[in-house]
Amino acid sequence: MSGAGNILADLAPDPAAERFEVLLSRPGVRVERIVSCGQASPPGFWYDQPQGEWVLLLRGAAGLQLEDEPAPRRLEPGDYLWIEPHRRHRVAWTQAGAATLWLAIHVEAAAPPI
Repeated sequence: MSGAGNILADLAPDPAAERFEVLLSRPGVRVERIVSCGQASPPGFWYDQPQGEWVLLLRGAAGLQLEDEPAPRRLEPGDYLWIEPHRRHRVAWTQAGAATLWLAIHVEAAAPPI
């Protein structure tokens, strides 16, 4: 991690593999860039994370399913969402044929103030 970069660099869509890149990691906080292209969580799989997660969709489109909601939320550029710790969720779909760019900030429950 050099501490500098461009979040919009290297967005070539790859339908074979989603890309995760840690941009910043400090005690209690991790900032991650995710590039998707048609990927989704496996059927029946739910994330159940001990940390909270704030996600921002910067490019593309995605469906984010929260277990306690009847249908996936459609996310488009500029949409963001706070996911409480242990709130089960999954990626229902991401736009195929183009890069979907996420910014995810993971925050431990006892994280110090930023």
